[in-house]
Amino acid sequence: MKTIAVIDDDVPIGDLLEEILTREDYGVLRAYSGTEALYLLSQHKPDLVLLDLMLPGLSGEQVLPKIQGIPVIVLSAKAAVQDKVDLLLSGAADYITKPFDTKELLARITVQLRGSAPTGRRLTVGDLALDSDTLTAWVGDSKTQLTRTESAILRLLMQNPEQVLSKGTLLDRISLDTPDCTERSLKQHISNLRKKLQEISGRDYIETVWGIGFRLCKS
Repeated sequence: MKTIAVIDDDVPIGDLLEEILTREDYGVLRAYSGTEALYLLSQHKPDLVLLDLMLPGLSGEQVLPKIQGIPVIVLSAKAAVQDKVDLLLSGAADYITKPFDTKELLARITVQLRGSAPTGRRLTVGDLALDSDTLTAWVGDSKTQLTRTESAILRLLMQNPEQVLSKGTLLDRISLDTPDCTERSLKQHISNLRKKLQEISGRDYIETVWGIGFRLCKS
């Protein structure tokens, strides 16, 4: 059974989410504040997190960067495009605006949970593997969830191992998949990607070639 952590201080909404998820045969964990969420995640590793932003204590924005290796869907009343972009750049796998449609929420959860098994378009270089459909990267038995932009960047680097790709080349070749990625944000996307790969492998897979661009280092 897949387990989903619901992090929301609004008890009626949390109860509704728990009822919906339980009906779909998901296990449910609950937390009502940012601090409680971090404690919960230190004791359990759910398959997915539903994260509200307006939390007492630590906000959802503060909690999000501390959640590693677990896909996070942000549920928030904030509807501005920039809010969504900022959260996606900070590591959220998806963003749903409140009030949400139950069917849409369940569909998005299903999409994210597909990353639990190595299926789909899989690319392998050395001991590093990437599934572009589920946005999941593996090193051995360890895996990490990527954003769509991080997956597009890693796929391109893996398709050209040891080759230095300029920022312009990266932006041009991933632009159709990730229109949110700009020259200004590319560096942050790559920094987030490097950190995720380091956490599951203990080594740096992406080398910065100063003044030129980036390349994938084989194991």
